[in-house]
Amino acid sequence: MIDLHMHTFLSDGELSPNELVQRARKIGYSAMAITDHVDISNVEIVVKEIVKFCEEAKNYYTDIIVLPGVEITHVPPHHINEIAEFAKKLGTKIVVVHGETIVEPVELGTNREAIKSKYVDILAHPGLISEEDVILANENQKYLEITARKGHSITNGHVAKLCKKHNVKMVINTDTHSPENLITDETARKILKGAGLDDSDIITVFQNSLEIIKKYNS
Repeated sequence: MIDLHMHTFLSDGELSPNELVQRARKIGYSAMAITDHVDISNVEIVVKEIVKFCEEAKNYYTDIIVLPGVEITHVPPHHINEIAEFAKKLGTKIVVVHGETIVEPVELGTNREAIKSKYVDILAHPGLISEEDVILANENQKYLEITARKGHSITNGHVAKLCKKHNVKMVINTDTHSPENLITDETARKILKGAGLDDSDIITVFQNSLEIIKKYNS
């Protein structure tokens, strides 16, 4: 399992970075990104701590890759690119943006600004994303998330259908906040099938996550 959207107690997760990694590797994870929630108030502090942890983790975890990331969350859309650029300059590898899930009051325009930013890698749980924005995601080579997270996952089928139609790359992430949110490869496959993807699509989704890991694991 490769999971590029996970939270620790550096934001609203329950576990320390070490415990999150330990629990993930014990159920078969091969790579992950720690992507705690940030906005302009805490991005510098959070990135510093996550980068420090991930550098140290290289010294004692040999069976799992752990990359530093952030999830830009509930930020006014016109500030997304600025914060994403700042996070990258601070050492973040993977920038995720908290998309327009239908179960939270995310400001309209968030999906579009995330897709437009060259510093954003993944648009998480984009809800009832417009076809226009999906087309733009293809043009800008962004990854859209199929999520295992309760509530956010309600619109997985909509996202998957449009991504297939317009050849947009998908990844599957858990948006983990607590131990029970972690999943196995088998569960990931079931979630992707439930979103309407076939076996060939599922292989491609897993390959997309590996593609991101290879890009940033240097």
